Amino acid sequence: MHATQTVPHRTQCVLALALTFGANIPALANDIAKGQRLLAQYQCGACHAIPGVEDARGGAGPSLEKFGRRSYIAGHVPNDADHLQRWIADPRALVPHTTMPDMGVSQDDARDMAAYLHTLK
Repeated sequence: MHATQTVPHRTQCVLALALTFGANIPALANDIAKGQRLLAQYQCGACHAIPGVEDARGGAGPSLEKFGRRSYIAGHVPNDADHLQRWIADPRALVPHTTMPDMGVSQDDARDMAAYLHTLK
């Protein structure tokens, strides 16, 4: 799937999130776009297949396709914005025996990465 094929869906998600949470639409769109770039920068695709992220075809971890539809992160943690941000920044704080490594992601970067992942419906 090419990134251009997913843009209309992501745009709809941005609008829905903004309306739901009263968020600033341009700021939210920037967070999502930044999160997409950060997933590539932190090389999350070395372990995960991530739609819309260049070279993200890893198979060691689960595919993140349709991640926004999942109820749980790693089968244990509720998949909401707060938990996902915490998971990305420090996965072992939530699931001590996880194989997901701590990649040194800041809370701000984790927030943006979570915003992108939640658009994957």
